[in-house]
Amino acid sequence: MLFIIALIGVLVVSLIIVIKSADIFVDNIVEIGGALGISQIILGVTASAVGTSLPEFGSAVIASLTGATDLGVGTVIGSNIWNIAGILGISATVAGVIGTSKAGLNRDWLMTLLTGLILLFFMIFGDISWPAAIIMIVAYCIYLWLLIKAQKKHSAENHYEDETQENQVKEDNLEDNPEESYESGKSVSKKTYAYVVMGIVGLIIGCRLLVYSADELGTIFGISDMVMGLFILAVGTSIPELVVTLSSAMKGLHDLSLGTVLGSNTFNILIGIGVPALLMNVPVDRISLTFDAPAMIFITVLLMALIKMGKGKLNRWGGIILMITYVSYAVIRIFVLA
Repeated sequence: MLFIIALIGVLVVSLIIVIKSADIFVDNIVEIGGALGISQIILGVTASAVGTSLPEFGSAVIASLTGATDLGVGTVIGSNIWNIAGILGISATVAGVIGTSKAGLNRDWLMTLLTGLILLFFMIFGDISWPAAIIMIVAYCIYLWLLIKAQKKHSAENHYEDETQENQVKEDNLEDNPEESYESGKSVSKKTYAYVVMGIVGLIIGCRLLVYSADELGTIFGISDMVMGLFILAVGTSIPELVVTLSSAMKGLHDLSLGTVLGSNTFNILIGIGVPALLMNVPVDRISLTFDAPAMIFITVLLMALIKMGKGKLNRWGGIILMITYVSYAVIRIFVLA
């Protein structure tokens, strides 16, 4: 009994370590990138996607390296299902409505759907190996390029006047404070680099403890690695997405709330499964092929249907339907198919 309590404690603590380490890593890598003159557009896109998905990615990689591959795959697929049906469902229900922009929604939703179909396609042929991994990683790079291109276009069309005003303010400030002209090229302190290393180390240790405790608890209670990944780790590692999405929806930042979920889902599959598949073959569970992956695609399609029914918005009723769908999926998966 004490061992079980200790494992649960390790699971909770490791989740906290993973999420905090991800925050530390992203915050400081952005600071370093800014000091090196890397475009804010590139930093924004990559930090947003990687920042909220590092826990799932780290868990998938560590699980693969330690032989608990089902745990890693389950975490990725389960996280994607939870992100849409759980997180967007809760956010829409609490906030009342989540608005969308047509261009961004079409691009990000189509990529999320395409990503799910790519995964399902490779799963049909058995283990996911390095050729599939390369295609997944290249697909994500293309998506990243499209995002950067779209943001540059949006910035040029809609923020030209604002940028001009900001530049004028900066010039005025520089006249009063000449030393500020060198700020963009300022050196990065050793403390910042240390925090980056600390974040990476924290992620490695936290994810290792997370996978170990989940694997041991699953063995004790007779729960398969896939089910542990689909629900316990998937929900736990998706806490960053829940916080960002819910707070964004409450503040009316609808594009951010929806974009966080869709972008995270794309990253989870293409990178979260793609990178581990480069290291070793990722086996495909039969139920994952016949039920979990199709359920993920169904929920992705359901999201668009509910937005269309809400005339371009995900309203409270749509959120309730998504939450009911997730509960139904969980009941079937745990009590019927497990």
